[in-house]
Amino acid sequence: MTVNIIGISCFYHDSAAALVQDGKVTAAAQEERFTRKKHDPAFPSNAIRYCLEESGLSLADINHIVFYDKPLIKFERLLETYLSYAPQGLRSFFSAMPIWLREKVFIKKTLKDELKKIGDGGNDIPQLLFTGHHQSHAASAFFPSPFEKAAVLCADGVGEWATTSVWLGEGNRLDPKWEITFPHSLGLLYSAMTYFVGFKVNSGEYKLMGLAPYGEPKFVDVIYKHLLDLREDGSFRLNMKYFNYPAGLTMTNRNFSDLFGMEPRSPETELTQVHMDLARSIQVVTEDAILKISRKIKDSFDVDNLVLAGGVALNCVANGRLKREKIFKNIWIQPAAGDAGGALGAALSIWHEYLGNPRSVTEEMDAMQGSYLGPAYSPADITTYLDSVDAPYEVVEDATEFMDRVATVLAEENVVGWFQGRMEFGPRALGGRSIIGDARSTKMQSTMNLKIKYRESFRPFAPSVKAEKVSEWFDHEGDSPYMLLVSDVHPDHILEMSEADRALFGIEKLNVPRSHIPAVTHVDYSARIQTVHQETNPRYWNLIDHFEKKTGCPVIINTSFNVRGEPIVCTPEDAYRCFMRTEMDYLVLENVILTKSNQPKREEDESWKDEFELD
Repeated sequence: MTVNIIGISCFYHDSAAALVQDGKVTAAAQEERFTRKKHDPAFPSNAIRYCLEESGLSLADINHIVFYDKPLIKFERLLETYLSYAPQGLRSFFSAMPIWLREKVFIKKTLKDELKKIGDGGNDIPQLLFTGHHQSHAASAFFPSPFEKAAVLCADGVGEWATTSVWLGEGNRLDPKWEITFPHSLGLLYSAMTYFVGFKVNSGEYKLMGLAPYGEPKFVDVIYKHLLDLREDGSFRLNMKYFNYPAGLTMTNRNFSDLFGMEPRSPETELTQVHMDLARSIQVVTEDAILKISRKIKDSFDVDNLVLAGGVALNCVANGRLKREKIFKNIWIQPAAGDAGGALGAALSIWHEYLGNPRSVTEEMDAMQGSYLGPAYSPADITTYLDSVDAPYEVVEDATEFMDRVATVLAEENVVGWFQGRMEFGPRALGGRSIIGDARSTKMQSTMNLKIKYRESFRPFAPSVKAEKVSEWFDHEGDSPYMLLVSDVHPDHILEMSEADRALFGIEKLNVPRSHIPAVTHVDYSARIQTVHQETNPRYWNLIDHFEKKTGCPVIINTSFNVRGEPIVCTPEDAYRCFMRTEMDYLVLENVILTKSNQPKREEDESWKDEFELD
């Protein structure tokens, strides 16, 4: 009899649910994709319903439901922190307490009440279990990895108390080794700078990472002298004199502002060179810390493999540096490294650690199935919806003709919405819900940023490259299927810059072509690579193969199918709506092609831009 386990993460940010059946991950999705509210923290009722429907189950068929952290221990940390900082933070304390007392302290009752709405309303709820927050992260990193034995590094803002933890995974067991606790946190240090540079905490950290190459590391010494005591063994402490997050409503305080001689930047105002230098400096410090911790792990355990999870593991620039340093023979990163992945890790922890079931490891491939774990829609689903809104479309039955058509419009510098197969689990679009374009185009980065995504011009786009061709186009060996590693463009494809180009500063650097694939080459010649594999996404691989046959280039642009502030699209309706609101040229929904110029003219209404909070 199959053992069915549902993992849940919610009530903080990036709520999600995952279904594990006899140790295999069969479905996983974030709640935001269904509610259309980015980073939705609500109970993931839609994601749970999807997991059940995907596998033909009801709630009565579920053996265990597991929550991804231990709220009572987290509440203990909250109380202890407020008491130690009192009377400072009284306002923050009183704003937080009603929510904690209503939803989080008595979370077992809250969970049962929500689950009853999904079931038949009765009291027959499956057994509820709880894992530790970093235990969930560690399980999400190790158990799906392709390694029988590995060291595990988890780093985020904060779980219950841990902000950084190290584990040793072997077989079906995870052994905790050491941890660094709140308020000392690499994730919160990075988020503090995210806030100070004017981006949204828990959302805009990747913007800070994208901004960093435009700056110089001028503030590294200031950070080490005043903010962070980082030791050679990777342990660290923050100087809390400069931070407000333990008991306040902001990340930084007056001392932080005085240290850098400026106020926090207001969102959407001009980005100056100083902001870019701050971004570069905190990125350098973060990379230093990750490398020191990793060397300490290697020295302590002498293992060949390292796996990572937690929000800091989404820093693909630091991950790329870690790979280049070759401290470990292999590294693997959970594609849903943030809190959403905690749902998956919690379910796997119950299967392997609580129930004691063995792992089956395949060295050639991880157990995430390309992270294509969300809903899929049939051509009939798609055409039924399109007919309901009188949208003109063309169905192309012949697979070769279809791929040839799409590859041709890409080569003609058109922007294409690409919707096929199962939706991705995690923050990255990986060729299931993507907007794609020609990486050779000199205009494509600014076109996509300003006319499609409606976002800042500096933000880079990622390349999707056929896995077998990656080392010909990038200074990279091995796989990077989840877009979590940054590498440089291969020297053979780099273009020499003029003296005048080299003298440019900041955003001025943006429009200088640096390679034969300028649309995916960042100002420092780097790119956040996605290797596309025939085994996990044959349709996307096939498209890139056709594009290569036409152009000689096995690389295309891949960015998430959404506008700024919107979650990645989930349904055909979401995709069509996004297509019509932007200046995308074509929309491809499975084997259905829509051309923008053929669509009925809609009444111009820009009010939808207020629908999504800016990220």
